[in-house]
Amino acid sequence: MIGHNQTDLSNFFIAGINYKKTDASLRGQFAINPEQYATLLSLAPAHGVKEFFVLSTCNRTEIYGFAEHSISLSNLLCTQTRGDLTTFQEIAYHKKGHKAIEHLFNVAAGLDSQILGDYEIVGQIKQAVKFSKENNFIGAYMERMVNAVLQSSKAIRTSTGLSGGTVSVSFAAVQYIKEKVNNISGKKILLLGTGKIGKNTCKNLVDYLQTTNITLINRTDAKAAALAAELGLNYAAFDELPNYISSSDIILVATNSTEPVIQKVHLANTGEKVIIDLSIPYNVEKAAQELSNITLVNVDELSKIKDQTLHQREAEVPKAKEIIRFHINEFLDWHQMRQHVPVLKAVKHRLQTMHSCNLFINYSASLTPAKFTYPTTEEKIQKVINGMALKMRNQNQRGCNYIEAINEYIHTGTK
Repeated sequence: MIGHNQTDLSNFFIAGINYKKTDASLRGQFAINPEQYATLLSLAPAHGVKEFFVLSTCNRTEIYGFAEHSISLSNLLCTQTRGDLTTFQEIAYHKKGHKAIEHLFNVAAGLDSQILGDYEIVGQIKQAVKFSKENNFIGAYMERMVNAVLQSSKAIRTSTGLSGGTVSVSFAAVQYIKEKVNNISGKKILLLGTGKIGKNTCKNLVDYLQTTNITLINRTDAKAAALAAELGLNYAAFDELPNYISSSDIILVATNSTEPVIQKVHLANTGEKVIIDLSIPYNVEKAAQELSNITLVNVDELSKIKDQTLHQREAEVPKAKEIIRFHINEFLDWHQMRQHVPVLKAVKHRLQTMHSCNLFINYSASLTPAKFTYPTTEEKIQKVINGMALKMRNQNQRGCNYIEAINEYIHTGTK
């Protein structure tokens, strides 16, 4: 847990996998659910990891944190994954320092999303960081970094068209249904899972398919009931799932189970169905696609959907990168000043103790006109420290700070 002031960027790492080199099936082996995340927090100290958070979505699993080596983060992560460390190391990317920071900025902006500009990732980052912070694994330094990332992402969203239009995995699911299914108003739709992705998908179904013939099922019945009441839909208890699987024409799955919730045996001889699995790992048994009555689509296939909106977003990428550069530079400026804090504190302390020195008192009095009203001691010291900090920032000065500060302090208020 936090017990230090970690400011060495060379010890900041990210290790992860994403959609670029792995399919959904392989990513599923390294997905982290809330229970596994909690276990990682308890194991972190034994792996030498004092600050970290894990981002696990349908497109990626990444661990960000401070450690001596990136392998420490990989080792920690793979204690809770179905996939082993050797496999992870073969397919993972590792970044450190400035490269790791830039990667986090790009992820939060939607530049690294499977669907360019997908803004759902921001909520997932906030949730991951919040969970680690609540368990004392996010220090002031990493929190400042994440805040800079979120500010950059917000500026991109409000100042560019990178997230313009309506394109996300949940919306792509709706597009797929519109293109592949006839007479949608007459179809029975089942949505399994009412978490963040499920909720967004549900709203898109209502808004863009113009249908309320939708039944919601969630492991926690109250969540399904609340969303159903909000949108004017139906809901059913989780133990009624087999009946609704059988009777539904379209099934969307947005659960986070480690094992398939819907299996091949549930679907045999149940009529023609379109099933869209938005879960990582897959929550619909892959063998279900062997059935002639089943059309099964997963997140990777949905993400291949391209339209004019995406082309418009691509034109906004240079603007987004410029905003990211600005915020990274601002954060690095803050980081540089943070490195100077010990020196500034030491100089300030030394200036404060000079008033007990008779030599300084006599010399200072000889320089100050009798009728001159000079600043208070604290005002003089703060003025010198502020000037010193400004020079260290603008001129990147090293050494001789103490001597220069004393000289400036002695002459402050003498003319």
